[in-house]
Order: sequence, then C-alpha cells, then structure tokens
Amino acid sequence: MTAPGGADGSPGAGGAGSEGSAMAGKEVRTACPYCGVGCGVLARPDGAGGVEIRGDADHPANLGRLCSKGSALGETVDMDGRLLSPKIDGQDADWDAAIALTARKFRAAIDEHGPDSVAFYVSGQLLTEDYYVANKLMKGFIGSANIDTNSRLCMASSVAGMKRAFGADSVPGRYEDLEEAELVVLVGSNLAWAHPVLYQRLAAAKKARPAMKVVTIDPRRTASADIADLHLSIRPGADVALFSGLLSSIEERGAVDASYVGAHVNGFAEAMAAVRGISPANAAADCGLDPFDVEAFYKLWIGTEKVVTVWSQGVNQSSAGTDKVNSIINCHLATGRVGKPGMGPFSVTGQPNAMGGREVGGLANMLAAHLDIENAEHRAAVQGFWASPAIPEKQGLKAVDLFRACKAGKIKALWVMSTNPAVSLPEADFVRDAIASCDFVAVSDIIEHTDTTRLADVLLPATGWGEKSGTVTNSDRTISRQRPFLPAPGLARPDWKIICDVAEAMGYPGFDFADEAAVYREHAALSGIAGRLGRDFDISDHAGISRAEYDSMQPFKWPLAGARKGGRFFAEGGFFTPDRKGRMLPLELREPAQKLSAARPLRLNTGRTRDHWHTMTRTAKSARLSQHMGEPWLEIHPEDAAACGLKPADLAVVESEAGRAILRVLVTEKTRPGALFAPMHWTGEYAPAGRICALPASEVDPVSGQPELKGAAVSARRYRAAWHGFAAATAEFRPETGYWARALTKTGWRAELADETLP
Repeated sequence: MTAPGGADGSPGAGGAGSEGSAMAGKEVRTACPYCGVGCGVLARPDGAGGVEIRGDADHPANLGRLCSKGSALGETVDMDGRLLSPKIDGQDADWDAAIALTARKFRAAIDEHGPDSVAFYVSGQLLTEDYYVANKLMKGFIGSANIDTNSRLCMASSVAGMKRAFGADSVPGRYEDLEEAELVVLVGSNLAWAHPVLYQRLAAAKKARPAMKVVTIDPRRTASADIADLHLSIRPGADVALFSGLLSSIEERGAVDASYVGAHVNGFAEAMAAVRGISPANAAADCGLDPFDVEAFYKLWIGTEKVVTVWSQGVNQSSAGTDKVNSIINCHLATGRVGKPGMGPFSVTGQPNAMGGREVGGLANMLAAHLDIENAEHRAAVQGFWASPAIPEKQGLKAVDLFRACKAGKIKALWVMSTNPAVSLPEADFVRDAIASCDFVAVSDIIEHTDTTRLADVLLPATGWGEKSGTVTNSDRTISRQRPFLPAPGLARPDWKIICDVAEAMGYPGFDFADEAAVYREHAALSGIAGRLGRDFDISDHAGISRAEYDSMQPFKWPLAGARKGGRFFAEGGFFTPDRKGRMLPLELREPAQKLSAARPLRLNTGRTRDHWHTMTRTAKSARLSQHMGEPWLEIHPEDAAACGLKPADLAVVESEAGRAILRVLVTEKTRPGALFAPMHWTGEYAPAGRICALPASEVDPVSGQPELKGAAVSARRYRAAWHGFAAATAEFRPETGYWARALTKTGWRAELADETLP
C-alpha cells in the first residue's frame, strides 16, 4: 500500500468520538458526497464544527477542481435539522429500544408472511461498506432480493444496456478519454450542471486543442452547449432513431471495423438488418431535427476515429432507456471504438456511490461482485462464502414495484436508508401514501424532518459526510476513501453499524465486524471469487488489507487483480459474455409510454439544477447555493407559453394524470416547442407545491425497471393567484399558503408566497 501524500489520510476506526477535536487544524483527504464524478476533497476542520474545503490536486478525478456544490461543502456541516437520537413514534429513544423494535418487526413479518414481505430501499449516497452489509443481510440471511436502491432511478438502464452488450456492468473507459478524444458527444447529459468538474476538464481540453469537437444532443440547449460545435435539439425520446440512423450510415459509408466485429462481436447482422435503409433524412424526421444537422453529425462521428459518447439521465430515465444505451453502444462496437484511449461509450453516474452500490449487489436483480442472482453457480458461490442460511433464486422488487407492493399491503416492514422516496420517485404522492400505509417503516437518515422521515415509525440517526468512513466508486471505476474529520454528533452511528446491529438482534451470525475496514476486506475477498468465475469486478488484492493500509488507501481503478489491473476494457475483446464476445442488438424506436393528447399536449422533462443536490437536505443549508435558483421553476418555449396564457415570472400549474405542481415560469427558446423542463429538487420542506416527481407516471423500462422521469404528458395553465407576497425572517418558518417556496439567506430565511384566495 502507498502512504498518503500531503494530507492526513489516517483517522481512526469509525471516525467518531474525540478524534474530531484531535483533528482540528489537520487537513484530511476525503471524497465529495455529491455526483458520480467522485472528486477528491481536502477538508481542514477548525475544531468548532466548521471546516475549510479545497480541491485535492492529487486526486485523478478532479485534479484540484471543485464545482459550486463541492466548494460550499463547509457550509453544510452544521447541526441544524440533524437527527441526533433514535426516535420511536416521534419520541426520543435509546439505541437498544430502536434496534430491538426494528429487529422484532422485521422478524415478525418474516415469520408470519415469509421473507418477501420485507424490503430495504437504499441509496447511492451510502458508502460501499454500508451497501455491502445491507445486501448481505437481505439476500444472504433474510433470504429475499427485496433490496433496491435509488440508483434504479438513475443508472439501471445503463447497467442493463452494458450487461446486454458487454456481459457485465463494465464501464470501458476512464476520464482521461474525454481529454484525449477528438470528438465528445454529450447525449442527454447536461455535464456543465450535473457533472461540473468533468465539464471543466472537457472545456479545458477543448481550449487547449481547438480542433477538438463537441456535440450536444438534448431537447434543451443547456449550459453544456456553450462549448458545443453542434447542438441537436432532439425530440424527447427519439435517441434510438438518431443512433440507428448513425449505425446505418456507418455501414453505408464503409466505416465498419470488420476485423474487430469479426473477432469480437456477435449480433452484427441482426443489428444492421434492423437499421439498414434509415437515411439521415429519415432519422431527422423521426427526431424532429434539421436533416442538414443530422448529416453534419453523422459525417463528424464517422469521420473522427477518437470519439467518446457520453450519456446520463436523459438517456437512462426512459421507458426505452436500455434500448437507447444499446443504440449508442452498437455504433461503438461496429467501429471498434471501445476501450481505447480517447474513444468509447461512457455512462456517467448521478450519485457519488451509484457504482459502489452496483459492485455489492445493491440492485434487486444483482448479487454482490457483479454476480447474477439467476445463475445457480453464482448463488452457490455467494451463499457458500457468506455461510448464509438462504439465498433468493429470483429477482426482488425493483423500486416502482416495491412501493406498489407497500400500497397493496404485501410489504409488511420497510427500511429506507439515506434517501427520500416520498419526493424522488415517480407518482410521488402515491409513493408517499404507500409508505404511510406500510405496517412498519424504519428510516435511517442524518436529517430529522424530510418528506420520508415524517412517515416513519422508527428513525435511526446516521452519521453523515465528514463523520463517516468508507469507500465510494465514481463513474470511471475509481475507488476512493471517504474519511472522517468531524466527530459523530449526538447518538449518530455509521450506517453499516446500524445494519449490523439489527442483523445481530435478529439472530444472524456474520455481522460482528470490528470496523468498516473489516467490511471492506470481506467485500474484497468475495470479489476474488467473482474474478475466478470470470467476472469483471475483482479487488481481491485488498482481501488482506490492514487497518493502516485501509486508512492510507489512495484512489485506484478496479479491477485490482489480474492482467487488466486498473485498465480499460474491451479494446482487444475479452467481453464477459459466455462466448467472450460483445453483442450488438437489433433495435427500433419506441415512443415514450405516456401519449400526448389534447388534454395533455406537452412533454415534461425533469432534471438537476446547478447548485442543488437531490432533495436539498444538504445543499439547502447553504445560503450561497440557494441564490442561483431560489424556487422551483418551469422552462417553457415562447410558443407554448403564449398558448397556455403564461408570461415570464407567472406561476404555472402543471398537471398530469398522476399529480400537479406549481412552478415559476421561465420563458426561453433554449427548450424546443412542446417540451417543458422543471428541476427535481424541491420538497415538502422547501416548496410543497413544487414536488415535480408527483407528475411523472410509474412507467418503466421493461428490461431495466428504470422509470420514465423525463416523459410525462402534461398541461400547463396560469395559477390564478388572488395575491402574491414575499416574507423574510431571521428565524426559520413554514408559511401556510397555496404556494410558497422558502430559501436560506445569509441573515435568515426568505419565501415567495401566493394563494388563490385573499387572506
């Protein structure tokens, strides 16, 4: 193991207790808790609860850069709103009572109704060690696969697409490819706002090499298009048509890498038969684009060898998301542009540890170490390693179906960890009611009051960023240490410890880990079994890592064993399918599941804003971050605004069959006619009428189970307010009006107010 360089990388086990004050003035190397870029952060606590933050110049993900959210991390570590002790039915309790009650309720449900009557819903904001023990408990000891994660909402289609094409959830490339490429294509990815440091790296590369080209493909002209040589304002949902046309042109213009395809790819003939004859003009018509622009894109992509195609939620969050992913990968396989420097398909993840969760089987259709739950050999290997009494033979309930099962009374005990599904899932009002109707709900979180914690029977206080210790994996397979530099507040415990305490209270052996390093060692050892079974994820070189080595661990890319150590995948074949060949798939365009109509004529796109993160439990603590956009808003094209009777800064009522939201109107030509956009972040805590995920229907991709969060059919009209107001106060307050949106300021709180009736 290498020693840490520059910053202190060796706080003690668990990161809690007196070490917080002992670390005052020391700079600790850790990792950012926001997006999947996985930036390195240097944190210097002041000993009084504050912390100075700067980027880690030695971290390979960010090389010292930070975005607005990362730079403001020091403003989010205060104790305001923190959950500091366990609570039962809203009253303070001790850990023994909370653990005993949780274990008893889960045990009773299992004994009376079977293991599939309980479920965990976990999060890409957990550390890998937390994720590992949760997966072990549910799949290995409870014996159900009913553990799913909010990564289902962001990355499931990429996982499914890569498994279909590569045989495993393997991202072929690395961040350096963005800088080595001659063409970078951003598809459904507002990199500038959702992954800002990657955008900064890309912009710097383009500035250094002006001949480098960037293309953005998105219904909106986002901030990412500021450096684009070409922007394609594609019709929502039409990505498969665009890339099918590209694949057809690849063959027609003689750009197929016949030697690569012949040696390393199956399904080429079938995939080509499905697209042959699609001209640029045909594709343009399906995509709502100018044929000249489509031809320019095809010519650029085909004529440029070093192409990286980057995608994110605009591709994944669709009822055809997996097909969209495979339509992109098809083009790279056909040209042999995969796994080589400066070229390849590249999925960028939305959460800090979405990939780490996938590595330990956090999804309901996976086992740990990228093993398959429906493969008998894989099940036997995992069960044998864990010496566990049971292992499920089939997939568990994926996120949308899991909460439907809660509403139907099939889930008797639910444990939500470090996420806020009452806000973030589609048909969020239904999900909120489903959680409320469940017989028993436990929630682990750092914040006491969220839309989800308000529905819990038991609240379990977890340690947060800056207090907990473990590992995370970013979008290019880099594993980094998240290290503590603050003491655990109140009675908060690390998530892995809470899970193990419940497991032991339920009578299960194998959860007596001394610390998070011991969890990591077991995780690494299990990955060695997966490696011997021919899987991609293998970090078994760390199976014997010591505590000191774990504390001083430097960022590294998996796999960490064998000939591929830390490298790219698939440049010379070696896929993880049974015949070791990649697969191309025959695909055709499928429209969004919700059809437009006279009553619902507009397509709603949802996504992130620059300065807020998920449901704002952390970023809303920063007055600086709330200045960019202080309330939820609606982007609408001028033609649609006129048709709906909306003017700039009006409040609009946006409605679907599932729900409604009230949003501030932003009239802009940056979105195409017929396509609206609204941010996902606002909750019942900050703008109850702005909960945008109340609108999308629970339509899912049939392969991945990922919901279509960007395809709701909606209407929009003016909110007929009888009055508007503005409030400011030094103390926190919650208005009681038909519309309100509040935000922190440097001196207190402010709120926009409106109502349809006079006060």
